[in-house]
Amino acid sequence: MANGVLSFPLTAFHDDGSLDPGGFRTHVADRLATAPGAVFPACGTGEFFSLDEDEYRRVVEITVQEAAGRVPVVAGTGYGWAQAARFARIAEEAGADALLVLPHYLVAAPQDGLVEQLARLAARTRLPLIAYQRGQVAYDVPAFGRITGIPGVIGLKDGHSDLDRLQRLTLDAPGDFLFFNGAATAEIQARAYAAVGVPAYSSAVHAFAPEIANAFFAALREGDHGTVDKLLRGFYVPFVELRDRAPGYAVSLVKAAARLRGHPVGPVRAPLTDPSPADLAALKTLLTTGLDLVGAAL
Repeated sequence: MANGVLSFPLTAFHDDGSLDPGGFRTHVADRLATAPGAVFPACGTGEFFSLDEDEYRRVVEITVQEAAGRVPVVAGTGYGWAQAARFARIAEEAGADALLVLPHYLVAAPQDGLVEQLARLAARTRLPLIAYQRGQVAYDVPAFGRITGIPGVIGLKDGHSDLDRLQRLTLDAPGDFLFFNGAATAEIQARAYAAVGVPAYSSAVHAFAPEIANAFFAALREGDHGTVDKLLRGFYVPFVELRDRAPGYAVSLVKAAARLRGHPVGPVRAPLTDPSPADLAALKTLLTTGLDLVGAAL
């Protein structure tokens, strides 16, 4: 998975909020054509929290069909372990290769509970699990040592950007354990994560501008710091500043940018809201700038 950008496709909806399977299929096929390292349907960017079980099944099935074994399909799951196990069963039946375990709902929990949550889910699915620490989920070193011993838990995606703690976890992990940079707009911190042994990262930008995402990935891998800095200054940092203007923009801005490029992904579902007209205009300008930087067209 470290050989390409990790792609998190958007779930397509019609204007009335219903699932748009055709739009989603087109979107996934277009993402796969740009050679990602893996594809992660029905995760945070894919609005997992807004999907019912039937919609989730359809989203995972379409992704598996379009991937056709070319890259791993890692479906999202979450909530409490009992509900997560229901989604896991659906993902198994739909042909997913693994699961990304999103943070549980609402409550804070002690380390023992976080470990037990994963253990109970792992006991109820044949699919490998990648734990996602973000929000109220953060593993300390002893708890992390315990989750690496749970059969079926193969990796950790980190969204906290606590590089001191993350370095301790990487040093404590088995040699075949997988780590992923899952920070919001992960490219901003990609160099720092790579320095502590975590080069693989998810890219929301890949959902609407794979030209930019792949150019950044190639420059980072080749040590072309001039290009990395140019893309950070000209596109990624301004994008983060725009993203931080309103809650939920980490998803709704991405979806709006995809629509600006003609992708049939539709609106976000409540409780998310689409960007304001002013922010949409700023996004269009920024998207043009980013594409110009890599010689692509809007």
